[in-house]
Amino acid sequence: MSSRVSQSKARQAALKYGYRSGLEKDTAAFLKKKKVKFTYEELKISWEDFMVRKYTPDFQLENGIIIETKGRFVASDRAKHRKIKKQFGDKYDIRFLFNNPNAKLSKASNTTYAQWCRRYGFEYAKGPEVPQEWLDEVKCEEEFR
Repeated sequence: MSSRVSQSKARQAALKYGYRSGLEKDTAAFLKKKKVKFTYEELKISWEDFMVRKYTPDFQLENGIIIETKGRFVASDRAKHRKIKKQFGDKYDIRFLFNNPNAKLSKASNTTYAQWCRRYGFEYAKGPEVPQEWLDEVKCEEEFR
């Protein structure tokens, strides 16, 4: 069976449970198993890029950490996250869970997803499991939504 077919089946299974990818579904299952309170794609962050746009993070934990799950980390997503970080600084603690943090950004690049995160100041881990340290971090002062 090709990876394309299995990815399609994983996506179909994820959609059945209200998620847009298999990694999102698996991350949600992990958080539920750990009894961690979270929201899924509820937070909306308005950001500017010649026009106001909306970014919907995959998960927001009750401690304020935002988790974005990525199988593929395409150029448009990388640019969006750099612009959000530039505009909002540390207001939003956005972190990434990757299927493979050691994957190259593109065939023409030697830079991995992990290297990109370190270069631009984003924490990351290999998903679908969320690192326990992230779950244990002190709750933010803002009310959890």
